Parts: sequence; structure tokens; C-alpha cells
Amino acid sequence: MIILEGHDKLPVRAAIFDFDGTISTLRCGWEKVMAPLMCEYILGGHTERSDEIKALVDSYIDESTGIQTALQMKWLNDTIKQYGLNPGAPDDQWFYKDEYNRRLMLDVARKRDEVESGAVPKGNYIICGAENFFEALRDRGVTLYAASGTDDADVKRESAALGFFDYFTEIAGAKPRAEDCSKDAVIKRLISEGGYKGGELLVVGDGKVEIMLGRAAGAVTLGLATDEVKRCGINPVKEKRLRAAGAHAVTGDFTHLDNIMNWLF
Repeated sequence: MIILEGHDKLPVRAAIFDFDGTISTLRCGWEKVMAPLMCEYILGGHTERSDEIKALVDSYIDESTGIQTALQMKWLNDTIKQYGLNPGAPDDQWFYKDEYNRRLMLDVARKRDEVESGAVPKGNYIICGAENFFEALRDRGVTLYAASGTDDADVKRESAALGFFDYFTEIAGAKPRAEDCSKDAVIKRLISEGGYKGGELLVVGDGKVEIMLGRAAGAVTLGLATDEVKRCGINPVKEKRLRAAGAHAVTGDFTHLDNIMNWLF
């Protein structure tokens, strides 16, 4: 665990978790589905500019990790029009979102179904120590929430498959045909309606979006620089991203539970 900055130790009363890449690895490798899709539709067969477009897409995916998929597909739609290489492409962000989701779910649904059937242990897709961290927070009276840019129905089903569902008071995913940020909405609602002060909130995630939203709200932020293949240890690319976003601390997993709890409380 890397402590980057101190925080006021108000009693943490609520914790908001990102889902994919933070506690679940069911969607590990989503970038390898999104990047080819974006390149395919931007280029429209013009391979002479493939290196340029691939670099553009990779950069965008890196900076946009954690936002609603709908917004990433809006960027794709706008970029297709900007480059003008594929004039026959649909002018519809929702077409691209549906196609991306269709391609991604070929693998995700298989893994989820294997877990649900018991053919594969759920632990194969859980970041190490996550459930122990949930238990430790609940023992402290902390209320847990999950917020994700993944479609609402999917994140709830995947949470249930991994045995997470009952830990969370609320699981908020992306609503159909909506661009609203579920993470921003949950944070703002807890402060405005729940009566929480910023420092009473803990925001946990592997993307810069939730970390920056947490910092803006005055919350305590724990960046998860997860290695989604090994499910433990620190991914240096994510660590750099989370440091730049302003995370108060960074860890690769939840196995150093005593250190994390001592830092928090």
C-alpha cells in the first residue's frame, strides 16, 4: 500500500466502490474489445492511417476509463464524423454501444455463466481480499455502495454471481439510453440527501474518474491499481493514472487489510 497524502480521519460512514477492475475481473480485457471496434469504424478500411488512429484510440481509452460506456461511444461517433474516413458508418452512439456490448458479452457472459453454474469458482474473478475488506468495513458500521459505468442490469447480475450483492445497500449502473454518471450521482446524493460530510465518504476505484469525483466531493480516496490477470499486486500503469488523479493512497489489492484499516481509521 502506497500512502500518497494524509486525510482528516473523520469516521468513515459510507464507502462507494467502483465495480469492474476494482473488485471484479469478469470484464478484464474490455479494452481489447473496445479498441478494435473503435479503430474499425473510424478507419472504414483505410489501413494507411491505422497507426495514427490506433494511438488516438488507445490514448482516449486510457483517459476515459471509468466513465459511462455511452460517453465513450459518443466520442467514437463524433470521431468517425471528424475523420470522415467511413462516411457510411451509422451516426448513432447507441448503435456503437450496443455493438460493443454485444462483442464484449460474448466472453463476459461465458465467464459469468460458468460462475453461476458452479463450474468455475467465483474467487477466480475477485480481486484478492475484497470480501474481507467488505466485512471489515461493515464491522465498523460502514454502509457500502457500488457504482459503475456498466449497464445497470449487467452489473447487478455480475455482482450477484460473485456473491457481492448483499454487501451493498445500493448498486447503481448505467441506465438504458442515458449518459448520466452513476458514480457522480451516488456521491452527490449521499452528501445532499444522506447528510454525509465529504470526509465521511470513502471512494474506492481503479479509474481516475471516480477518484477525481471523490476528491472534488472532499471524500477519502483509495486507488486500486489492480493487476486484473493475477488479481493481486500493483499494475504500474494504473498506479500512475491514480496518482495523477489525486488518490490519497494506492494499493493493488485488499490483502494488506490491517494497513488499509489503520490508514482509514
